[in-house]
Amino acid sequence: MSLRLLVVEGNTAADRARHAASRGATPSEAYAEVLRELAPDAVCDIAFPADPGANLPDAGGLEGYDGVALTGSSLNLYDMTPEIRSQIDLARQIFASGTPVFGSCWGLQVLTTAAGGVVRRNPKGREMGFARKIVPNEAGRAHPMLAGRPIAFDAPAVHQDEVETMAPGTTLLASNGMSEVQAVEIRVGEGLAWAVQYHPEFSLAEVAAIGGALGPRLVDEGFFEDMEALSRWRADLEALDADPSHQPAAWRHGFDEQLLDTSRRRTEIANWLATVVRPAKSRRGRA
Repeated sequence: MSLRLLVVEGNTAADRARHAASRGATPSEAYAEVLRELAPDAVCDIAFPADPGANLPDAGGLEGYDGVALTGSSLNLYDMTPEIRSQIDLARQIFASGTPVFGSCWGLQVLTTAAGGVVRRNPKGREMGFARKIVPNEAGRAHPMLAGRPIAFDAPAVHQDEVETMAPGTTLLASNGMSEVQAVEIRVGEGLAWAVQYHPEFSLAEVAAIGGALGPRLVDEGFFEDMEALSRWRADLEALDADPSHQPAAWRHGFDEQLLDTSRRRTEIANWLATVVRPAKSRRGRA
């Protein structure tokens, strides 16, 4: 029997439209495609908890899924709007269902908040494009989520917020100079979440598109001297997305195989599917 997966979109309808215009797909559509590439037998549904009146599964309905993935979002947890509260409620239902869950960026923050932690605006500012020198700690080096990762690695990342206080039941797995919490495992009752502050699902072209969408804001924040410099950066990422062996562009940005090789970039999601989702499917009698 094929895997049945649920992708939870973190954005409002308006933000989804903006993402689709700049990236060619909504975050949930792109995430579902990554899951299908990693698990060709997967059938993916998408939920929109930020939409008013959205028909969302409860804990009983969530038990019908083999795994749930939470996308990134343009929202900020501390605003606590109805669109945000509905996502926290859904995350609590996911934990209650015992269905394995993976969270990227916003997904980490929602799961942390649902489990009793706190998210804040990062006082160090935005982590833009790539999270550099992510270092697994002792627990992370032994954890199956990070199996195959080296002692330090880079990953796609775009976020202004971070976990300030980890929730009870959280095991910290990796950190870097921008955020102490870059990778965690969270346990709530029978619920198990793996979550990262970065975006293993992103392609280099998606990072380039996000840079274009943020545009002048990145110049104002000091990431680029001007829009022309931003355009050159985007062009290099697009060139590497099309041809990862483009050595001059890779050298300019200090990219290694952890960013250039698609399978390595998606390590955490692939490990989640192989070591959590498929075994849990069998244990839950869904084989």
